[in-house]
Amino acid sequence: MNIQNIIETKVKEGFLALYNIEIPSVEFQATRKEFDGDITVVVFPMLRYKKGNPVQIGEDLGSYIVKNIDEVTNYNVVKGFLNLVIDDTFYTKFFNAIYSNSTYGFVSPKADEKAMMVEYSSPNTNKPLHLGHVRNNLLGYSVAEIIKAAGKKVYKTQIINDRGIHICKSMLAWEKFGNGETPQSTGLKGDKLVGNYYVKFDQEYKKEIAQLISEGKTEDEAKKEAPLFIEAQQMLLKWEAGDEKVVALWKEMNSWVYAGFDVTYKSMGVDFDTLYYESNTYLLGKDVVAQGLEKGVFYKKEDGSVWCDLTDDGLDEKIVLRSDGTAVYMTQDIGTAIQRVKDFPDVGGMVYTVGNEQDYHFQVLFLILKKLGFDWAKQLHHLSYGMVDLPSGKMKSREGTVVDADDLMDEMTTTAKEISEELGKLDGYSNDEKNELYKTIGLGALKYFILKVDPKKRILFDPKSSVDFQGNTGPFIQYTYARIQSIIRKADFDYSKPVTIDLHDKEKELLKQLELYPETVQQAAANYSPAIIANYTYDLVKEFNSFYQNVSILGEENQDKKVFRVQLAKKVADTIKSAFSLLGIQVPERM
Repeated sequence: MNIQNIIETKVKEGFLALYNIEIPSVEFQATRKEFDGDITVVVFPMLRYKKGNPVQIGEDLGSYIVKNIDEVTNYNVVKGFLNLVIDDTFYTKFFNAIYSNSTYGFVSPKADEKAMMVEYSSPNTNKPLHLGHVRNNLLGYSVAEIIKAAGKKVYKTQIINDRGIHICKSMLAWEKFGNGETPQSTGLKGDKLVGNYYVKFDQEYKKEIAQLISEGKTEDEAKKEAPLFIEAQQMLLKWEAGDEKVVALWKEMNSWVYAGFDVTYKSMGVDFDTLYYESNTYLLGKDVVAQGLEKGVFYKKEDGSVWCDLTDDGLDEKIVLRSDGTAVYMTQDIGTAIQRVKDFPDVGGMVYTVGNEQDYHFQVLFLILKKLGFDWAKQLHHLSYGMVDLPSGKMKSREGTVVDADDLMDEMTTTAKEISEELGKLDGYSNDEKNELYKTIGLGALKYFILKVDPKKRILFDPKSSVDFQGNTGPFIQYTYARIQSIIRKADFDYSKPVTIDLHDKEKELLKQLELYPETVQQAAANYSPAIIANYTYDLVKEFNSFYQNVSILGEENQDKKVFRVQLAKKVADTIKSAFSLLGIQVPERM
């Protein structure tokens, strides 16, 4: 239990003992630098439960806490703020307890704890992954790792959108204009090759539309009557009917795309435990509609279509089956969610990493699943995120102006190389070591820039400013980690045994920051927010750099102090590495 938990328990106990009133929670903040103290209890929120002078309430509680918590040695009250002084021995005991704990901050899953399934990526197989997918993958992967660290079993999954008219457009364009070219014959990644034909379809389709409009058709008529579009529709019908030739082409082109995706995922550092394919799931959910009709969750209209009336819940009516008996996306998503729990019976909840344009869809999906009576539906979360823009503007995949994920990662590596060479930090490195480091820095910059922002916010991503060795950036944190490794390499004495010393103010501040790590992991998991981890790590690094500038480490004459400071620096580095692993970011041993 950390000191904040100990104090919260005693504040609640004290409030009950002093005023015979129970309070539900206690608000804390760091003590301001100009006041004596280590942690501050904010008294003002307590006035809701006990009217009175906040200073007097603070005095009463301060006196009670000093009497009842050995680690609290003194207190002072400034207006409605109760500042508590924590004894140094609490922090040195705490540090000696965590120093050798390699999984500090992480909780092992309990055997009876329900698992979570986290879905992310879920691309279409008609084009490469783009900048939007980068944010999606980084968020989903990181949230999965954070939930795992907080003590739950996690399954990482995606549903690959491998069927539909958009897939047929790429196939048709390749059939008409491809001359049999393959990834092998062109040297192109398979997803890029297929994506080129999606763009080619759009270019040729627009020409046909323009021709039809010049012949007197309206734009809507031209779009529907364009020969290419009609052929794509016919190809989809053939696929659905199991036409041997169409299915063979579909399998071949999708295999090219999957090979390309695998390369991108490996470069990005993300992985999956299980995959779902829309071609296998698009008919799921229709049987659930029949069950929902029996339960009265759904109702049938005169035309035979089936709906769910959510107006009493502040939403609208939602169709789940068309009058011709065909499913809609909602039906498929209902069926897929149910199928996942059948496949993994220990799953007790799911996280869907999908852009904020689908907010309403997931509100409806989760509500319908609750109405259908599934317990796990109470633990469904839409990890909604905003768009990522580059300074050059918004992306449009059909026009071939998409910001390709591979190109972006390559650009980040190049940017890291240019900035590192300008700074001249890499003397004595081999070319292979340099290239590996540029990739580590570049991808670290990209991931940190995207993950330090609250997922809901739209991001303007500037590659150059993200690779800055100063400020709230990935490279700044990576550089601090490498600096600590340099200190450790130079420590030519035994620093393995615990010591007890009188703490310097900077040591104490650093220990207080380290103490927050387990709670930060839990908070990030509860909020599905990697930004909480990212910004905690930045605060830890700022605190370390202040310590480094104000306190001698290897030059300290007192051996116990020198040992403690090396141990402290090492634990900070371990915590940086641990926190960055939750963000999918690597740390270099030297920079």
